[in-house]
Amino acid sequence: MALALYTFGMFARRADDPANASFDALNGPIFETVDRAPGLIARSGYASDPGPDPWGSEIYPRFYEERGDGWSPATLSLWQDLESIFCFTYTGLHQAALRRGREWFEEPRWPPLVLWWHEGEGYPHWAEGASRLERLHDHGPGPAHFTFRAPFGPDGQPIGLNRTRLAQLKASASA
Repeated sequence: MALALYTFGMFARRADDPANASFDALNGPIFETVDRAPGLIARSGYASDPGPDPWGSEIYPRFYEERGDGWSPATLSLWQDLESIFCFTYTGLHQAALRRGREWFEEPRWPPLVLWWHEGEGYPHWAEGASRLERLHDHGPGPAHFTFRAPFGPDGQPIGLNRTRLAQLKASASA
């Protein structure tokens, strides 16, 4: 069993607006970093870009507003554990980008991410990520759709971050 992560944001302006140039400049290096991140199993690519194959058709949640550019920043990935995702998200280059989010994104009226335990063969699809994000928004966290603040284990029981594992990951990232 692996932990799936789906993220979604909306640019405040069209994707090709010059205000998003610094986001675009960070995007490639962040993908290079995530591809080397401890605990990453795999990530979906995008039909329009070189790289990993996409996991199904790219679907956005109902919060998506088309602005004439046809896309919005979203990711879909599989990880070994909660701590690996947390460490990648809140350290290094990705953390620096998160701090700048107000420069690029509109204030979300939805959760920025959803986590769930993926069972079975293959990878989750984009549609599943969008659906789980919508359910998290509508119903709050639960075993089938949760956040870092209210995580659940594979058994459906609430869990917390393993601080020892998190410290090990942070130490290896700074080594």
